[in-house]
Amino acid sequence: MTKKTEKQGVNVRRARTSDAPQLAELSGQLGYPTTPREIIKRMRRLKPVAQNALFVADSRGAGVVGWAHVSVTHLMEVGTRAELNGLIVSEGQRSLGAGARLLEAAEDWARRHGCPSMSVRSNVIRERAHKFYERQGYEHYKTQKAFRKAL
Repeated sequence: MTKKTEKQGVNVRRARTSDAPQLAELSGQLGYPTTPREIIKRMRRLKPVAQNALFVADSRGAGVVGWAHVSVTHLMEVGTRAELNGLIVSEGQRSLGAGARLLEAAEDWARRHGCPSMSVRSNVIRERAHKFYERQGYEHYKTQKAFRKAL
Protein backbone atom coordinates (compact mmCIF):
# COMPACT_ATOMS: atom_id res chain seq x y z
CA MET A 1 0.00 0.00 0.00
CA THR A 2 1.47 3.36 -1.04
CA LYS A 3 0.02 6.52 0.45
CA LYS A 4 0.69 9.58 -1.65
CA THR A 5 0.10 13.12 -0.51
CA GLU A 6 1.03 15.96 -2.84
CA LYS A 7 1.25 19.42 -1.30
CA GLN A 8 3.60 22.21 -2.30
CA GLY A 9 5.41 19.94 -4.78
CA VAL A 10 6.21 17.25 -2.21
CA ASN A 11 4.99 13.69 -2.68
CA VAL A 12 5.06 11.54 0.47
CA ARG A 13 5.29 7.81 -0.21
CA ARG A 14 6.62 4.61 1.30
CA ALA A 15 10.38 4.27 0.97
CA ARG A 16 11.88 1.86 -1.56
CA THR A 17 15.28 0.19 -1.49
CA SER A 18 16.21 2.33 -4.52
CA ASP A 19 16.02 5.33 -2.15
CA ALA A 20 18.90 3.95 -0.04
CA PRO A 21 21.61 6.37 -1.27
CA GLN A 22 19.47 9.40 -0.41
CA LEU A 23 18.37 7.88 2.91
CA ALA A 24 22.00 7.25 3.87
CA GLU A 25 22.98 10.82 3.00
CA LEU A 26 20.08 12.20 5.06
CA SER A 27 20.98 9.93 7.99
CA GLY A 28 24.43 11.49 7.95
CA GLN A 29 22.88 14.97 8.12
CA LEU A 30 20.93 13.80 11.18
CA GLY A 31 24.22 12.78 12.79
CA TYR A 32 24.08 9.04 12.08
CA PRO A 33 26.45 8.35 9.16
CA THR A 34 25.81 5.12 7.32
CA THR A 35 26.00 3.53 3.88
CA PRO A 36 23.30 2.70 1.33
CA ARG A 37 24.06 -1.00 1.87
CA GLU A 38 23.42 -0.64 5.63
CA ILE A 39 20.22 1.34 4.97
CA ILE A 40 18.90 -1.53 2.83
CA LYS A 41 19.67 -4.01 5.64
CA ARG A 42 17.86 -1.79 8.13
CA MET A 43 14.87 -1.36 5.83
CA ARG A 44 14.53 -5.12 5.47
CA ARG A 45 14.54 -5.50 9.27
CA LEU A 46 11.58 -3.14 9.72
CA LYS A 47 9.17 -6.03 10.09
CA PRO A 48 6.35 -6.64 10.46
CA VAL A 49 5.03 -3.89 8.21
CA ALA A 50 1.99 -3.64 10.48
CA GLN A 51 4.33 -2.24 13.16
CA ASN A 52 6.69 -0.07 11.08
CA ALA A 53 6.46 2.44 8.26
CA LEU A 54 9.22 4.35 6.51
CA PHE A 55 8.09 7.33 4.46
CA VAL A 56 10.06 9.60 2.15
CA ALA A 57 9.38 13.12 0.95
CA ASP A 58 10.04 13.22 -2.77
CA SER A 59 10.30 16.76 -4.13
CA ARG A 60 9.85 17.65 -7.76
CA GLY A 61 13.28 18.44 -9.11
CA ALA A 62 15.16 17.72 -5.87
CA GLY A 63 14.35 14.01 -5.42
CA VAL A 64 14.16 12.46 -1.96
CA VAL A 65 14.56 15.33 0.52
CA GLY A 66 13.47 13.67 3.75
CA TRP A 67 12.39 10.54 5.57
CA ALA A 68 10.36 9.57 8.62
CA HIS A 69 10.24 6.23 10.46
CA VAL A 70 7.22 5.51 12.66
CA SER A 71 6.42 2.37 14.63
CA VAL A 72 3.77 0.98 16.93
CA THR A 73 5.05 0.55 20.47
CA HIS A 74 3.31 -1.60 23.09
CA LEU A 75 4.30 -0.57 26.60
CA MET A 76 3.26 -1.80 30.01
CA GLU A 77 3.17 1.66 31.52
CA VAL A 78 1.10 3.49 28.89
CA GLY A 79 -0.33 0.88 26.54
CA THR A 80 -0.12 1.26 22.77
CA ARG A 81 1.26 4.36 21.13
CA ALA A 82 3.11 5.36 18.01
CA GLU A 83 6.74 6.41 18.18
CA LEU A 84 8.31 8.71 15.63
CA ASN A 85 11.75 7.11 15.61
CA GLY A 86 13.35 9.50 13.17
CA LEU A 87 12.52 12.42 10.90
CA ILE A 88 15.00 14.32 8.77
CA VAL A 89 14.68 16.84 5.97
CA SER A 90 17.67 17.84 3.86
CA GLU A 91 19.46 20.97 5.05
CA GLY A 92 18.60 22.90 1.89
CA GLN A 93 14.94 21.89 1.99
CA ARG A 94 13.96 22.72 5.58
CA SER A 95 11.02 25.02 6.37
CA LEU A 96 9.43 24.34 2.98
CA GLY A 97 6.76 21.87 4.13
CA ALA A 98 8.37 18.45 3.64
CA GLY A 99 8.74 17.80 7.38
CA ALA A 100 5.11 18.65 8.06
CA ARG A 101 4.01 16.35 5.19
CA LEU A 102 6.15 13.50 6.56
CA LEU A 103 4.78 13.99 10.07
CA GLU A 104 1.23 14.07 8.74
CA ALA A 105 1.79 10.77 6.90
CA ALA A 106 3.26 9.18 10.04
CA GLU A 107 0.32 10.37 12.15
CA ASP A 108 -2.22 9.09 9.60
CA TRP A 109 -0.47 5.71 9.56
CA ALA A 110 -0.47 5.59 13.38
CA ARG A 111 -4.20 6.36 13.55
CA ARG A 112 -4.95 3.59 11.04
CA HIS A 113 -2.94 1.21 13.26
CA GLY A 114 -4.97 1.98 16.38
CA CYS A 115 -2.54 4.31 18.13
CA PRO A 116 -4.21 6.94 20.32
CA SER A 117 -1.03 9.05 20.58
CA MET A 118 2.38 9.65 19.06
CA SER A 119 5.62 10.19 20.97
CA VAL A 120 8.72 11.92 19.64
CA ARG A 121 12.16 12.05 21.22
CA SER A 122 14.46 14.84 20.16
CA ASN A 123 18.01 15.57 21.29
CA VAL A 124 18.17 18.55 23.65
CA ILE A 125 20.48 20.38 21.23
CA ARG A 126 17.92 20.31 18.36
CA GLU A 127 16.08 23.50 19.30
CA ARG A 128 14.83 24.11 15.76
CA ALA A 129 13.28 20.62 15.73
CA HIS A 130 11.64 21.28 19.11
CA LYS A 131 9.96 24.40 17.72
CA PHE A 132 8.82 22.42 14.66
CA TYR A 133 7.13 19.76 16.80
CA GLU A 134 5.47 22.38 18.98
CA ARG A 135 4.08 24.10 15.85
CA GLN A 136 2.67 20.71 14.84
CA GLY A 137 0.76 20.42 18.13
CA TYR A 138 3.21 18.36 20.18
CA GLU A 139 3.87 19.32 23.79
CA HIS A 140 7.05 18.88 25.77
CA TYR A 141 6.01 16.70 28.70
CA LYS A 142 9.20 15.08 29.95
CA THR A 143 12.98 15.44 30.02
CA GLN A 144 15.12 12.38 30.59
CA LYS A 145 18.58 10.95 30.15
CA ALA A 146 19.32 8.18 27.68
CA PHE A 147 21.62 5.29 28.54
CA ARG A 148 23.27 2.73 26.26
CA LYS A 149 25.35 -0.38 26.76
CA ALA A 150 27.19 -2.28 24.06
CA LEU A 151 26.23 -5.96 23.98
